[in-house]
Amino acid sequence: RRAPPVDPEILRTMKKVGFIGYAPNPRTKLRNQIPYRLKEMDNEFDNFSQVPESPIGREEEPHLYRVAKKYRKVVTIKYSKLGLEDFDFKHYNKTLFAGLEPHIPNAYCNCMIQVLYFLEPVRCLVQNHLCQKEFCLGCELGLLFHMLDLSRGDPCQGSNFLRAFRTIPEASALGLILADSDEATGKVNLGRLIQSWNRFILTQLHQETQEQEGPQAYRGAGSSSFGSSGDSVIGQLFSCEMENCSMCRCGKETVRVSSTLLFTLSYPDSTEKPAKDYEFAQILKRSICLEQNTQAWCENCEKYQPTVQTRNIRCLPDVLVINCEVNSSKEADFWKTQAEYSFQKAMMKRGGFDITKGKEISLGDWKDLGNPDTGHSYPSVEELKNIWIPHAIKMRLTKSKELDVSNWSETDELSPTDDPDSVYIYDLMATVVHILDSRTGGSLVGHIKVGETYHQRKEGVTHQQWYLFNDFLIEPVDKCEAVQFDMSWKVPAILYYARRNLNSKYNLVIKNPIEASVLLAEASLARKQRKCHATFIPLMLNEMPQAGDLVGLDAEFVTLNEEEAELRSDGTKSTIKPSQMSVARITCVRGQGPNEGVPFIDDYISTQEQVVDYLTQYSGIKPGDLDAKISSKHLTTLKSTYLKLRFLIDVGVKFVGHGLQKDFRVINLMVPKDQVIDTVYLFHIPRKRMISLRFLAWYFLDLKIQGETHDSIEDARTALQLYRKYLELSPQGSEPEEFRKVLKGLYEKGRKLDWKVPEPDSQSSPKRKMSPLCPL
Repeated sequence: RRAPPVDPEILRTMKKVGFIGYAPNPRTKLRNQIPYRLKEMDNEFDNFSQVPESPIGREEEPHLYRVAKKYRKVVTIKYSKLGLEDFDFKHYNKTLFAGLEPHIPNAYCNCMIQVLYFLEPVRCLVQNHLCQKEFCLGCELGLLFHMLDLSRGDPCQGSNFLRAFRTIPEASALGLILADSDEATGKVNLGRLIQSWNRFILTQLHQETQEQEGPQAYRGAGSSSFGSSGDSVIGQLFSCEMENCSMCRCGKETVRVSSTLLFTLSYPDSTEKPAKDYEFAQILKRSICLEQNTQAWCENCEKYQPTVQTRNIRCLPDVLVINCEVNSSKEADFWKTQAEYSFQKAMMKRGGFDITKGKEISLGDWKDLGNPDTGHSYPSVEELKNIWIPHAIKMRLTKSKELDVSNWSETDELSPTDDPDSVYIYDLMATVVHILDSRTGGSLVGHIKVGETYHQRKEGVTHQQWYLFNDFLIEPVDKCEAVQFDMSWKVPAILYYARRNLNSKYNLVIKNPIEASVLLAEASLARKQRKCHATFIPLMLNEMPQAGDLVGLDAEFVTLNEEEAELRSDGTKSTIKPSQMSVARITCVRGQGPNEGVPFIDDYISTQEQVVDYLTQYSGIKPGDLDAKISSKHLTTLKSTYLKLRFLIDVGVKFVGHGLQKDFRVINLMVPKDQVIDTVYLFHIPRKRMISLRFLAWYFLDLKIQGETHDSIEDARTALQLYRKYLELSPQGSEPEEFRKVLKGLYEKGRKLDWKVPEPDSQSSPKRKMSPLCPL
C-alpha cells in the first residue's frame, strides 16, 4: 500500500536538524493506526489487493497493473556517495539518443523539449540563434540541443534552460512554474499544463527569433495570437493567418485578421444516443474553421448582442500543432467512442469487406496485405484497438478559400486534379501523452518519429523509427503504439503533424554563432569592480587557444536547495533527492606559454535565485560576492561565462582539473571525453577510493593547499602541476608497472594517515624521494 500523505500541519510546523525533521503531534489520527481508502482504491485499480505487500515483490508488479511499465514515471534515481556516476542509465536507454533527467524543478516539459529537438528546422534555428539577452529561452534551448547532439546515449540536463524559464514573467503568470510539491503530489493537471507550455514556448521562440531578425508587432508570450509573422522561422513553420468574422443579428459584420501558432480541438456538444461517428479529419476541420454563438459588443447596436463568430484560414502551416484539450470525462468518452467506431470499421475491413470504399477485398489482395515482401504489414487485433487519429492528413484550400481536410493512408494517392503545391500531406511526427497514474501522481511522455538525418548522425544508418521518450528512458515502439490511447490511463495532449518533405524548404546549415570575442575583456556587473581585473589577465589576440592546448579549470558552487534524504531502519542514510547546486565561480588558467598558470577567466556568477548555503568553507564564496550592489569581484552572468567555455570546447582545448565530471554537470556542459584530463582518475586504482586534490598536492608536490577555504585559482594551478607530475612519472613508452608502484605507495601512505594531510613540520611529503618536478 502507498504511504498516506503527511499531515500539512506537520509539514508546516516541522523544524529540521540535519536531514531529520521534528514537529509536534497535531493529534489528528489515532496512535499507530492509519486509515486507508480501500473502497476508493478498488475503484481506481482493478484487483488492487493483488499488489504484493513485500518490498521485493513490489519491484515487479503484477500484470493486472494497467499502466505499462515503460510508461510509468521513470524509477527514482538512487544517488550514492558518487552521485550519479554509478547509476546505470544504459539500462533505460540502449539507443544513442540522449534522454533528459527529471529531478530538476519544472522538468515536466522534458518530452516537449525532445519534440522540438527532433523537428529539424527548429533544432537548426535555435542553434544558430544567439543574442545579448541574459535569460533567452531560444539561446538556452540552442545550447541544450547542442548537448543532445554531442551525447552518445548519456542523459543531459535542462537545468540552464529551466533556470531561464523560471525567470520569464509570462511563464509565471500563466501558472507554468510549479512548486516541487505540486508535481510530486499530482495536484496539477499535467495534460492541461503541457498544452499551455506548448503554446507559450512556440510564442516565446517566435518573439525572440523575430526580435533578432527584425522588429515586428507582438502581443505578449501568453497570447494565442500576435501581429505579423514576419521573417521568423517559427512563424514560417507554425503560423497560420486567420480571418475572424463576427455577425450581429442586426446585420453588422466585423472582420478581423489574426494569426495563430497552433489549433485547439473543439468537440461536438451532442447528447445523441448512440453517439455519432466522426473521422478525426472532420473534428480537425470543425476546430480550425470554428463557428460559435456568443455575446459580443456591437458598435451599431451599442450594446452586447448575440453574435455568430466564424473563423476561416487564409493559408496552411508547414507544421500543424494540435492541442487535444481532453480535460474532462466528456472529451475522454468522445475519444473512446470514436476509437471504438474506428476499431469496428477496421475489423470489418479485415473481415474481407472494405466499408470505407464499399467493395470486397479479393483473396489476392488479402494475401498481399499480410505478406511482408509486398511492403504491407497487416496489424493484429490488439494493434487496431484504441486508435482514432490517422498517421497522415490531407489538407487543401479550394479556389473559393474553403478548407478541405481528410484522413490519409499509406495506400492513398493524389488525384490528377490535385495541385501538389496547394495540397498538403501532413505526416504525424509526435504525440505527447498524459499518463494517469495515481500511485506516482502521473507523468508526461512523448512518442516521436525520429527522422533519417538524426539516425545518420548518431548511428550511421538511413532509417525512420518511432521511439518512446520518458525522461531518460528511450525505447523503440511500433507506429501503432504512438496513436493508441487507452483513455483509462493514456490520454492524448499534443499532436505534431509535419508537412511531407518539410526539410527541403529550410536551410538546415548550423553556423556556430559563438565567436572568439567572448574571451576578450568585459566589464563586471559589480558596481565596485567595473574595470580592473584583480585576479586574472584576459587573453590577448595572439594568445587565442588552439586545438589540443591545455587549460586548467576549477569551479565553485553554492546550494539553492538542500538535499532530501531518509534514514533507513538500519541507520544508513538514503538520498532521495540531491541538493540543487548553482555554479558561483569559474576559473580557467593558461596551460602553456610564457604566462603558464596565469588565470584568463575568473568569473563570479550573479544569481537571482535564493542561495540557502554559500558553502564558504569549501567554495570560498561569501555572502555578497554574488550581489552586484556590494560585490568587489568580477561578476558576470552565467550565460556570458558559459559561452566562453563553449568556445573553448568547440576550439578543441583539453581541460585539466580535479573532479571535472561534477563541475561540468552543475555548469550543464557536455564535454567530449577526449578533451578532459581529470587528475582524480589519473591517480586512482580501480575499485578503490578517489583521492582529494589536497592530499595529492601534499604527497606529490609538497604543497599545502585549501588551508582555510578553497580557492579555484589555486586548485586549477595545482591540477595542472599534478598533470605535469603524472607525465613525468608515467612517460609515454615507459613500463606501466613502475607507475603502479607509485600509486600503491600513495594508497599505503593515505591509509596510514587516514587520508589527512599532516600538520606543518610533523611529516614531510614523499616528494623529495622522487625525481624533481619541472617548475611551471
